[in-house]
Amino acid sequence: MTAHSLTPVLRALRSCLHLMVAALLALAAVRAVADRTPDAPAVLAAAGALCALYVTGPRLPRLRTSTGAAALWLAALGLVWLVLLALTPDGVWVAFPLFFVQLHLLPQRRSLPAVAATTLAAIAGFGWHTHTLSVGTVLGPALGAAVAVAVVLGYEALYRESEQRRRLIEELTATRGELADAEHAAGVLAERERLAREIHDTLAQGLSSIQLLLRAAERALPERPGSALGHVRQARTAAVDNLAEARRFVRALSPPDLEAGSLPAALERVCATTARASGLAVHCQVSGAPTVLPTPYEAALLRIAQSALANTVRHAAAGRVELTLSYMDTEVALDIVDDGTGFVPAEVPAPGSAAVPGTGFGLAAMRARARALQGTLVVESAPGEGTAVAVTLPCPVPAPDAAPEAAS
Repeated sequence: MTAHSLTPVLRALRSCLHLMVAALLALAAVRAVADRTPDAPAVLAAAGALCALYVTGPRLPRLRTSTGAAALWLAALGLVWLVLLALTPDGVWVAFPLFFVQLHLLPQRRSLPAVAATTLAAIAGFGWHTHTLSVGTVLGPALGAAVAVAVVLGYEALYRESEQRRRLIEELTATRGELADAEHAAGVLAERERLAREIHDTLAQGLSSIQLLLRAAERALPERPGSALGHVRQARTAAVDNLAEARRFVRALSPPDLEAGSLPAALERVCATTARASGLAVHCQVSGAPTVLPTPYEAALLRIAQSALANTVRHAAAGRVELTLSYMDTEVALDIVDDGTGFVPAEVPAPGSAAVPGTGFGLAAMRARARALQGTLVVESAPGEGTAVAVTLPCPVPAPDAAPEAAS
């Protein structure tokens, strides 16, 4: 454990340990001088040597990195302490801080035997000076050693637990960051998918209609200029609507057809526009009592209808399309049925497929819209038998109305 890794508590304990060593050595020296014992000069010399050796040790770089160097320094410290203990019984008190130094510098398998040897030496030295071996003589150093071992081992256990918690917190912080990045990436992908659906169902379909109208105008010229002019006017109207759609799309507002009225009315306008632009016979009908749906539901149904009609115009070679909006007790359904050439739904390439670029996204977008509202979308078709697209959405549970006023 380096000096930089010490906690404030451990720094305080180490400072107290240094003060304890200095105080106990000073006590032994002062008492030897005060009692005017014959060994007073030797006690002063031993206490000074022990203090100098103790102060020098922590300043040795190898002492903090090498267990062998620490063991040699502790052995030298122990020998000088034994000399002091032989000269004065007050040297026995220095054994207590020595316990902490041994437990701190040596690994546990070596520190505990060192503490035990120091305890035995303290008991023997004190007994030699007092010429007796009583219970107090044995219990004093033994209890001091037990307290030192309990304090150091307890602190090391707390330190290990603190380090484990710190590492756990770091791992949790890193995991939280990874989850945030993953959620952000998922949100970006979801937003890209939403934008792709919106562009496909609005701007792309509008541009496709404009292209069909201009192509029809090109074919009518120059023999039928009146018919060509009608197609150009329809294309201009589609361009105006498409521009309005783009502006509302950027502002994340509801479709303009819905802003002008209800969902059935919006579907009627979409069918009429498709019929004018393509020449198809498009019929729209409503079954059941119309109810007001939340904007996301009406927008999804309108977009699915637009996408399905655009697919019919572009791919089905149909002559007639039936669009039915059905309001039921717990569900709302939209069916688009044409009498076109049909196809095999299972063979439709995935969106962005390299085999057939630019195909497959319409059906995937319609399914995604239905799934987002816990609905289902089913496509039934076969070559030569037309196509039926059926989407069913669960009616949202209305918020409870305020309690009616009591009748007077």
